[in-house]
Amino acid sequence: MQALQLTRATAGAPVILSLITTDVPTPMPGHLLIKVHASAIMPSDVLNSRGGFPYTRFPRIPGRDFAGTIAEGPRAGEEVYGTSGFTYAFTIDGFHAEYCLVREDEVARKPKNLSFAQAACVGVPFTTAALTLRKAFLKQSDTVLVIGGFGSVGSAVVQLARSKGCKVLLAARGESADVSTDDMELTAVDNLTGGQGVDVVIDTIGIPALVGAAISKLAQGGRLAFITAPRDVNLTVDMKDFYRHEKCLIGCNSLSYSAQELARLMGEFTLEFENGKLIAPREEIWEKIPLNQAVGAYQRALEDSSHKYLIVMP
Repeated sequence: MQALQLTRATAGAPVILSLITTDVPTPMPGHLLIKVHASAIMPSDVLNSRGGFPYTRFPRIPGRDFAGTIAEGPRAGEEVYGTSGFTYAFTIDGFHAEYCLVREDEVARKPKNLSFAQAACVGVPFTTAALTLRKAFLKQSDTVLVIGGFGSVGSAVVQLARSKGCKVLLAARGESADVSTDDMELTAVDNLTGGQGVDVVIDTIGIPALVGAAISKLAQGGRLAFITAPRDVNLTVDMKDFYRHEKCLIGCNSLSYSAQELARLMGEFTLEFENGKLIAPREEIWEKIPLNQAVGAYQRALEDSSHKYLIVMP
């Protein structure tokens, strides 16, 4: 089979991404052999290709998300999808390959109304969004501000929060956003909440000035959860404001979770996609490429993080 592979000659040396031909994985008891039909290139995949994760073991097939068909094992022929957690693409070979081997409890049934391409874009964004909202103790009565609400994770947060009955304010660039992130003070929040502030902020872009402004918009008992942060940058907070108003600052890292835990979440998503509570990712915003063009796509994604690539393997 064909696959992408990350190699590193020695510790500290550059990571090399290449297209290889290798054996199809041998099925083992308790595992499924998956014929991969689509696998998205996520920002964390690009970071992994640059040596950004110290626990990655080389050589390694990258790729955190996939959709495909069970080729061998129980439920052969079933269409499934999944995501990595802290193992696949880091310590176990990932999904940028024509075939992959996963445990039986590390996949979920693919929603019937999603194409393989759409399903392959669900994993990291939607599981990260769900975990972040869970850690923020989301309640139906909450007003939620989503910073970066047009991005992959941000748009998933918006959908999931609205599906729970929350009022959602979307902060981003552009006229269609409720709150403009060009205004680093996020002053529109005051007008939209009558000066009451928001119960929850989910930050998906990691700009310290915006995080600081968002903290000031939290209501009594408000929670701010974030999924990313720049390197070597500190955020100063007003401790007196935090304790007097019982605010909470929460980090969420999807790489802290196992593939089994994330598969259970994706099983919940399957039902919500099928009953219309969640809307499928927009397939057209991803540029589809064959596996033999994926090395170049990684480089282009590094140069322009706004461009999304989806590896398709019919």
